[in-house]
Amino acid sequence: MTQRALHLVAYDVTSPKRLRRALHIVRAYAVGGQKSAHECFLSEGERHALMARLRRVLHPAQDRLLALRLDPRQRQRCLGIARAPSAKPFLIVG
Repeated sequence: MTQRALHLVAYDVTSPKRLRRALHIVRAYAVGGQKSAHECFLSEGERHALMARLRRVLHPAQDRLLALRLDPRQRQRCLGIARAPSAKPFLIVG
């Protein structure tokens, strides 16, 4: 089984068209998040694929992207109605 780590992926995109594309790409990997910040459990290969896809969409001089691998040793803190990210096992039947 592939080892996945929790990442925080956040972006600030100036063009509505590129913003929609970036959102669509990131949501394919996300397990939670908000408008422009998403929690993604990614393997190394998935992280590379996500970054490559976003590089093709985002404008390097106009848009911003931040992808951080979060330290699993740190305690998670949530406020309000927020829930801690969870990567519960699942099975795809096709």
